[in-house]
Amino acid sequence: MGCVFRRGKIYWIKYYHHGKAHSETSRSETKEVAKMLLRKREGEISKGKIPGIYLDKVTFNELADDLRADYEINKKKSLDRLEISINHLSESFSGFRIVEIDSPRIKQYIQKRQEEKASNATINRELAALKRMIMLGKRSTPPRVENVPHIPKLKENAPRQGFFEHGDFLALRDALPKYLKDFVTFGYKTGWRLSEIADLTWNQVDLNRGIVRLNPGETKNDEGRMVYLDSELREMFTRLWEARKRGSKLLPWVFLNQNGTTRIKWYYRSWRSACKRAGVGIRLFHDLRRTAVRNMVRAGVPERVAMMVSGHKTRSVFERYNIVSEADLKLASQRQEAYLAAQTVTKTVTIEAFGH
Repeated sequence: MGCVFRRGKIYWIKYYHHGKAHSETSRSETKEVAKMLLRKREGEISKGKIPGIYLDKVTFNELADDLRADYEINKKKSLDRLEISINHLSESFSGFRIVEIDSPRIKQYIQKRQEEKASNATINRELAALKRMIMLGKRSTPPRVENVPHIPKLKENAPRQGFFEHGDFLALRDALPKYLKDFVTFGYKTGWRLSEIADLTWNQVDLNRGIVRLNPGETKNDEGRMVYLDSELREMFTRLWEARKRGSKLLPWVFLNQNGTTRIKWYYRSWRSACKRAGVGIRLFHDLRRTAVRNMVRAGVPERVAMMVSGHKTRSVFERYNIVSEADLKLASQRQEAYLAAQTVTKTVTIEAFGH
């Protein structure tokens, strides 16, 4: 049986779990408060639960380490992004016990990050990391967390809609340094991610068949994919292969930096300068990905095939990249007008032919 006793002015409780005695302060000078805490602990033990005193000791830092370990075990590619989120969270919650991280403190964190000019999307990624680590604690055996606080999700800005019309792309490519022209051309036609193109090696290229492959595990969604090179890309890869054979070292990467000594590490300064010279405004390399999806759909490529080329796993994300422009809307209106005009002519001819 448990009991209540006093140390100085503060009441403490004593109870047994698995035959081991535990003492815990009620943090109160009122005996009834201590009795209520004792009944709570005895109730938890009778239901087979871990007494709350254990859960009360679990800290943010412990669960952050557990979350890192979970990412490493599952070989998640976003570990670097997780570290950034945890670093920001640690500035506010390091050393805190999880039971102290409640909704008011989370709101304070959101306000702090907004004052630091962090975007809602960035804050949401950080809050998602916080929620994930707490949920892992709750699902562990034995559980390390009893309750998950409400963690709100902020409204994010609409996804970017940037893409290139063909003339804008040609102007930008002409303004880029020579060593980047082939790199962006491949991105423009395939919609592959920057890192996928930068890491592309010759053992992934079959020039005889005109095929470039990404093996399973080399992509963001871990699924492999393959593209067939059109005549321009095939000529480009052939030229790059011949240049490689003439080099002093047979480097593994397809696209090399300006000195030809290693793979391309993206130079945003060169990109921004080219955008300015080409007069196309502020653009992102990722706009090429949206452009490739848009171009394939408008060229009549079946959406499922386009998704396999660009590497989009879900239709919902693919649709975000299939951007509709003002020119598309104008073309839709013109096509509808032509269709209705054709229907009117057909109806007139029918009436005249049958006299009705």
